[in-house]
Amino acid sequence: MIETVGFLELNCIAKGVEAADAILKAAQVELTFAKPVCPGKYSILFTGEVAAVKASLDAGMAVGESHVVDSTVIPRVHPQVIEAIHQATDFHGTGAIGVMEFFSITAAVYGADAAVKAANVTLLDVRLGMGLGGKSFVVMTGDVASVKASVEAGSEEGKNNGLLVSSVVIPSPRPEIFESLM
Repeated sequence: MIETVGFLELNCIAKGVEAADAILKAAQVELTFAKPVCPGKYSILFTGEVAAVKASLDAGMAVGESHVVDSTVIPRVHPQVIEAIHQATDFHGTGAIGVMEFFSITAAVYGADAAVKAANVTLLDVRLGMGLGGKSFVVMTGDVASVKASVEAGSEEGKNNGLLVSSVVIPSPRPEIFESLM
């Protein structure tokens, strides 16, 4: 089980590769992915124990310097966040839908974690920047009250950093909307 995640987002692919190497050399962490994303950003997701993840993130940020867009360390990350990032959520049903959109890729990770911890929702997707011009979004479902509480909590995380674009809650979406999201 993943306990702590670190996420580093840079606006330079070359520095991103160098930062990923520094992250892995700084402490005992495991790389989940390190890859270029639109538009020329580089994202690094890694896991480990809290102290190791913090030390590795510090090393990556030192290398990335002015190219760092956003970063986070999330102790006790909710397992649904990782599943939704990998689009491994298996969901068939109905309920309200909540969508949060962010200017950074990292903001979706910490926004999704806050959302899923706030109420009983199912994360359907945490989409990280590919084909989105460097933005990201989170999609969740559940009963209306839970989705509202979750969207509020996750959106607040993005607002605190100035990275929230918009958020919506759709109480009774048409079934085609669910199909388009899966």
